[in-house]
Amino acid sequence: MAISPKARPYLIVIVVVLVVAGIVVAKLPRGEEGGPTAAQTTTTAPPVVDAEGGDGAGDTYYPQDGNTGYDVSGYDVSVSYDPATKRLDGVAKITAKATTDLTRFNLDLYALRVTGVDVRDQVAEHRQEGDHELVVTPAAPLAAGEEFTTTVRYGGEPTVFQDRALGRSGWQVSAGGGAFAAGEPHSATTWFPANDTPRDKATFALTARVPEGWSVISNGVEAGAATTDGWTSFRWVADQPMATYLTTIAIDRWTVERSTLPDGTPVVDAYAPGAENGRQHQRRLPEVLGFLAERFGPYPFSSAGGIFLADDIGFSLETQTRPIYAGWADLDTVVHENAHQWFGDSVSLENWADICLNECFASYAQWLWAEAKEGVDLDERYRAEVERVGDRETYWNRKLYDMGRGNEFRGVYDKGQLALHALRRQVGDPAFDRLVKEWTAAHRDGNASWPEFEAHVERVSGQDLDAFFGAWFRGAEVPADEFLYPGTLRR
Repeated sequence: MAISPKARPYLIVIVVVLVVAGIVVAKLPRGEEGGPTAAQTTTTAPPVVDAEGGDGAGDTYYPQDGNTGYDVSGYDVSVSYDPATKRLDGVAKITAKATTDLTRFNLDLYALRVTGVDVRDQVAEHRQEGDHELVVTPAAPLAAGEEFTTTVRYGGEPTVFQDRALGRSGWQVSAGGGAFAAGEPHSATTWFPANDTPRDKATFALTARVPEGWSVISNGVEAGAATTDGWTSFRWVADQPMATYLTTIAIDRWTVERSTLPDGTPVVDAYAPGAENGRQHQRRLPEVLGFLAERFGPYPFSSAGGIFLADDIGFSLETQTRPIYAGWADLDTVVHENAHQWFGDSVSLENWADICLNECFASYAQWLWAEAKEGVDLDERYRAEVERVGDRETYWNRKLYDMGRGNEFRGVYDKGQLALHALRRQVGDPAFDRLVKEWTAAHRDGNASWPEFEAHVERVSGQDLDAFFGAWFRGAEVPADEFLYPGTLRR
């Protein structure tokens, strides 16, 4: 995510922390010795009555985001949307595997009304609780390890999340009368039901039906379009796993431009009426992706492109394979959002406390671009920035790891750039280049945490960096000079 320059001074997010009642999970039957009996290992017994999935995935900052009890492998979402009425009707087919015996499980869906749920093609009981919990009770229990499909029918007028610092998040109506979905950490569940946690990445396919004259852009590759009775259906398929907040739908009267990268990867760029200025930046996408591949490793996806809005929303977002750009986006933003295709999209965070893995690296990519393409001396830029901020407490007291809910985006864009440049100088260019590429290769299509990254850096560099990481990423004070001016940064 890149933040609007206007929004950057106001990044203190006010949040309400929800206290969630604990879930009691019943124990499974066991043999007299504490292990399964021979009969239990050979007979498929029904789950116990109260074996239910939890209504939260366990993230400390957002404890009720996501759910437990199952692992989603793919979403296939079909929606109809009429810009004239702003009504959305959808059918979501969710393929998953039970990770424990289940009699009930939860999905996340915000505001929209569910009219029916099937599990294994049988009608399932359902109820909606709180602001986003959909509780599903299958007609028959699910056994641990069983693959199953849940079909949810739903509809209504989508409602956006409101964020004081970042503005509207999730489903939004555009200035031109269309709509789009973008937001972090929430977005997907304003328009389709999902297991809304980055820990449960899955493939994604979308069929979107809109009145003739409108068109739809989404993630992945185009898979056809057809017009019948005044409505046009567009099909998009993304076959590499993604976190739910990285999915998108964008409905407008797009001008669509198609091309390919030098290796044949298809590129789809879409410009809303009034957003044509984005072309001057997006035409350099092949150069940007080529440069980032040199620094971070091969481009991790089978498609690329961009979605350019005319709306001046508070952020641009790294929606997977095809970032969404606000009207103010510039070339730096294109570099930032595409760096996220490696850091945040292909390698996704484990917890929101790990957000520096996404934003610090995407922000430092802007520095790397300036160094390579504009001849900027990054050591001089670094020293000038450190001198500019001095010992200002409001600058240095922003932790880069485990910064607390509501503080995720306070320091990662500017202090994060300094921290990664200091790390680069601490370990040296050869080790820094190696650790970055090995990190993206090792965790491709998966999840990772900041502590794992620290261990990775120490392993590659051969250095004990506990004090360095404590000063720069875990601390909230000006780093001591030995960490503030390592390597070639020494005065």
